[in-house]
Amino acid sequence: MSNEDIKDMISCENLVKIYKATDIEVVALQGLDLTVKKGEMMAIIGNSGSGKSTLLNMLGGLDRPSAGKLYVNGLDLLKLSTRQMVKYKLETVGFVWQNNARNLIPYLTALENIELPLILSGKADRRKQALEILDMVGLSNKRNSKLNQLSGGEQQRIAICIAIANNPKLILADEPTGSVDSKTTDLILDVFRELNRNLGITIVLVTHDRQLSKKVDRVVAIRDGRTSSEFIRKKSYAEEFAAIDKLNSEDTHVELAVLDKVGRLQIPRDYLDTLGLWGKQNVRVEIEGEKIILLNPEKTKKASVN
Repeated sequence: MSNEDIKDMISCENLVKIYKATDIEVVALQGLDLTVKKGEMMAIIGNSGSGKSTLLNMLGGLDRPSAGKLYVNGLDLLKLSTRQMVKYKLETVGFVWQNNARNLIPYLTALENIELPLILSGKADRRKQALEILDMVGLSNKRNSKLNQLSGGEQQRIAICIAIANNPKLILADEPTGSVDSKTTDLILDVFRELNRNLGITIVLVTHDRQLSKKVDRVVAIRDGRTSSEFIRKKSYAEEFAAIDKLNSEDTHVELAVLDKVGRLQIPRDYLDTLGLWGKQNVRVEIEGEKIILLNPEKTKKASVN
C-alpha cells in the first residue's frame, strides 16, 4: 500500500513508555490509543505529567516507545533504523517548540534560519523557496531581522516557516502559544489553520490550554498516560463564521469519553468526586435501557454513561 492510500497520518495502539533511572521506573504512557487522520488539525491536552510531551517526542522521532504500535504516514517507527529515522525527521515531520531558542539560531537572519533546513536537505533554489514561505506568514519585511529584532509572535511564525520548509506531512507543535498573549495566540493559530487548509498538512498541537479547542476540529485529552476523552467540533467553521457570535461560545464542541480496545473507560475525577466514587476500588455497574449506570455501593445516587 502506498502512502497515498493510507488514511491515517498517526496510529498509536496500546503505546507504553517507561523511563528507568537506577532502581526507579516511571510509566509516562500506559496503553495509549490514538488515531489522527491525514489533513486533520487537532490538539492534545493534558496536565503536566499526563504524558502528552512524551507522546510528542515519540511522534517526532526524538524518543522510542517501550511497547505497543506507532505508525506515522505508514511508517512503523519502532522498526526504523537510525538512518531511516534521520530521514523521517528531515522529510516527514516538522517541529515547533515553545522555547524559541530551540527553533531559531540567534545569529542568523529570519531568511537564513528558513534556508538552513533546505540546505541540509540539498534543495535547489533555496532563497526563492524561503522567501515564498516567509510571504505565506506575512513576514517578508522581516527577512533580514535576527532573533532579538523580532517579537515573540514573529519568532513563532518564523519557527513555523522552518517547520514547513521541507514540505513535511506532519507538523508537531509543543505549546506553540505558551509564551505569547491572547491576541498573538489567535494570530499564530490562524497561521496553522491556513497551512492546514491550503497545504493539507496534518497538524498536532500539544497544550494545556483548553481554549485552543475553538481553533481545531478535535481535541484529545490525555490523563494518566491514556486517552481519556475527545472533544469533537459540533459545527463546521463555515457555520460558525456565518454566526460570529457563536465563535466565542464555550459550547463549540461535544465531549466524548474514550473506550479503548480492551474496554477501559476513564471517568474524570470531578465526576467521581461528585458521586463520592474517587478512591473506591469497587463500583456497582448496572444497565438501564441504553445507559450504563455507575453506582456508589454506599449511596443510591446514580451516574450514567450514554
